[in-house]
Amino acid sequence: MDRFSDQHYINRVIAGYSNEFAVLVDRYKNLVFTLAFRMIKDRQQAEEVCQDAFVKAYKSLYTFKGDSKFSTWIYKITYNTCLDHLKKFKKQKGAVYLEDLSGYELTAIENILDDIAEEEKNRKIQQSLDLLPAQDAFLLVLYYFDDLTIEEIAKVIGVNANNIKIRLFRSRKKLASILREQLAPEIIAYYENGNR
Repeated sequence: MDRFSDQHYINRVIAGYSNEFAVLVDRYKNLVFTLAFRMIKDRQQAEEVCQDAFVKAYKSLYTFKGDSKFSTWIYKITYNTCLDHLKKFKKQKGAVYLEDLSGYELTAIENILDDIAEEEKNRKIQQSLDLLPAQDAFLLVLYYFDDLTIEEIAKVIGVNANNIKIRLFRSRKKLASILREQLAPEIIAYYENGNR
């Protein structure tokens, strides 16, 4: 394992040792690809977005101030590159129409998922995330799977933390609505009627 920090390599690249950027690419290539693939939903296009994101990061590395983690900075570049790609190719999926779900209904859906085997649960969540608009899926992945804080996500997306909280709530409701449609109605009725 490499003992040097990201900042060490950033300083080396800025000092003219451009081949040192390969270490940063190696450290973050999986992260960048995962984020791009979740938004773009096409492997080949996600790979192109990754290349573009790393080229942008390399060209603007001297602007990295170190007031956030390098991973947050590369998340932001990847996110913006994905948005540019989606606009260019008009791959953005349409909006999901929501039922007016109450807090109780959201809790009931979460309880149902708790009782489904872990593998099945992950499969259902992934299928549902794929049905969400790319920005909603991306936000949920950052928060729930990549464990970024609200503040880190706000830096990535470029909005304030309160806006992220609102977007997370809406994205979560959209996901719950999709899950509700995918789960067997009799199972939902069973749990909503308190037969648990």
